[in-house]
Amino acid sequence: MTGQLVEIEGRRLRMSNLDKVFYPESGFTKGAVIDYYVRIAPVLLPHLRDRPLTLKRYPNGVEAKSFFEKNVSGHAPDWVRTVRIETPGSSRGAESADFALVQDLPTLVWAAHLAAIELHIPQWTVGPRGAKRAPDLLVFDLDPGAPATIVECCEVASLLRDTLADDGLTAYPKTSGSKGLQLYVPVRTRSAERTSHYAKRLAEHLEREKPELVVSRMAKNLRGGKVLIDWSQNNPKKTTIAPYSLRARPSPTVSTPVTWEEVQACEEPADLVFLAEETLGRVADHGDLFAPLLASDRPTL
Repeated sequence: MTGQLVEIEGRRLRMSNLDKVFYPESGFTKGAVIDYYVRIAPVLLPHLRDRPLTLKRYPNGVEAKSFFEKNVSGHAPDWVRTVRIETPGSSRGAESADFALVQDLPTLVWAAHLAAIELHIPQWTVGPRGAKRAPDLLVFDLDPGAPATIVECCEVASLLRDTLADDGLTAYPKTSGSKGLQLYVPVRTRSAERTSHYAKRLAEHLEREKPELVVSRMAKNLRGGKVLIDWSQNNPKKTTIAPYSLRARPSPTVSTPVTWEEVQACEEPADLVFLAEETLGRVADHGDLFAPLLASDRPTL
């Protein structure tokens, strides 16, 4: 298929270098990355829809240099829908960027073909005319400081779940696809800052309750052997790895939704590591464990 013009749902895309190895440790190729995204698309696309996409591109594979890309208008096909978002204070000096909206399979394949191995999205969506909506997701990114691992993250996740439940909120866990765990809560909000303020308050509360296990501050000297509850991911300017996205690790791991039973049963890090093929198998068996995040009926925060 190298250099061949391919038609995907009526859209044409020229593909090349599909045999290029992106994951040297496992031999996972560019073609395999695209194939994974095509197969996972039925459950992935609903979580990307209407969320401006930040691409993390690895044109020479996961062991080579990467870069984030937000402004895609210069090279995207005319059928890729984009939305202009203000980016004040951007490191590139631009006050706005034209972000891609991955609304369909052809756009997802286009992004994968650009070596956008990782897909990063915000906790808010845009309306039909590109206007930002208030956040509809609350997220907690649990990041272990060595020698802590995802095992300790699971312990903190359970504490967070119970605290959220006391406020009438239901949390859904997924692996980060790297070292940690993430919790998502579908919510309705009236302001862009509400989720960030709430998440910070919960993180600080658990730090006071479990100071030997939890830290809410980013300083590296505080994090050894503890789990950072990164509440700042709720900042409207930030993005988080999308559910079902590949990660640029030595092997093609995936940020994979998991059950609370799996979280509670985790005894070693390998228990919650899922490669691309394993995640596809889980979806075949369990469907989309993150489907509740798509419901229109959600509690107000």
